[in-house]
Amino acid sequence: MINEHFVSSMTYYGKSPFFPGVEEGAGAAGAGSPAVSGDQTQDVVNRLSAAGLSMCVSALGSPARSSPVSAGSEHGERFSRKVFVGGLPPDIDEDEITSSFRRFGPLVVDWPHKAESKSYFPPKGYAFLLFQDESSVAALMEACITDEDKLYLCVSSPTIRDKPVQIRPWRLADADFVLDASMPLDPRKTVFVGGVPRPLKAVELAMIMDRLYGGVCYAGIDTDPELKYPKGAGRVAFSNQQSYIAAISARFVQLQHGDIDKRVEVKPYVLDDQMCDECAGARCGSKFAPFFCANVTCLQYYCEHCWATIHSRPGREFHKPLVKEGADRPRAVPFRWC
Repeated sequence: MINEHFVSSMTYYGKSPFFPGVEEGAGAAGAGSPAVSGDQTQDVVNRLSAAGLSMCVSALGSPARSSPVSAGSEHGERFSRKVFVGGLPPDIDEDEITSSFRRFGPLVVDWPHKAESKSYFPPKGYAFLLFQDESSVAALMEACITDEDKLYLCVSSPTIRDKPVQIRPWRLADADFVLDASMPLDPRKTVFVGGVPRPLKAVELAMIMDRLYGGVCYAGIDTDPELKYPKGAGRVAFSNQQSYIAAISARFVQLQHGDIDKRVEVKPYVLDDQMCDECAGARCGSKFAPFFCANVTCLQYYCEHCWATIHSRPGREFHKPLVKEGADRPRAVPFRWC
């Protein structure tokens, strides 16, 4: 069940990177002010439950000692309509894959760069099943056999009969994880993690980052809005500035969990609705600040005028501004001095 106290005490700052569905339902909240209360809180709780989000509240009051708890919604667990299937026979084509899984419901078979390659065969032995209905995913999982917590289904190709292939559905509740519900979620203590392996769950990302830097209170996996399937990136919020600075100073982190072992990039999470921290909009017509300085001596948002002024000082002229890019990805940009 969703923890109502956590939702009612959650603090929002501009466009929050945490639980975007919550913020949409709560309406615009002022910076640093509680977004929901009373009837709104219950509405948010209901919407979170319907979305299948799982939260963990520390029973011991310490992020490092919290144990992960996963729970589905009142209506049962929900899954993305996009399902990974791996270990396919090398000679199986798109039509044969479709035929193997059509009994579970209407679907489309896809794989990376499929349109550009114009190939009928998945090039790396894996593909994605895009089902029309979520109920098809449940039926597929029901038909699978389980081995060491992994799902398998036998499929055949022209030369290989009944080959077990791995079926990897994505549970919607695994996209968000709260490690310490007593702390407000502050985007200014949040990092963007790029290149996150798609099987990695939010709870696993939270535990890895907490083990490395401490102070993690939330982790989220970015998913596409239509299919709710991981996009290969995530966000981690820290409860203190020291852990946040340690994470962005490292720049890269090795994500190791089970079969996963990958080096990924860590950057500050950049918002697009922040006022300039230097002039509060006085020198830029009250427009939102386009630049964020990720250097630990700054960690501030700047308008163009203030960026040029502050970063013309000795020792700061080599700082690079970050701007928000598509899919919340921070990107360094060149800057011309005025």
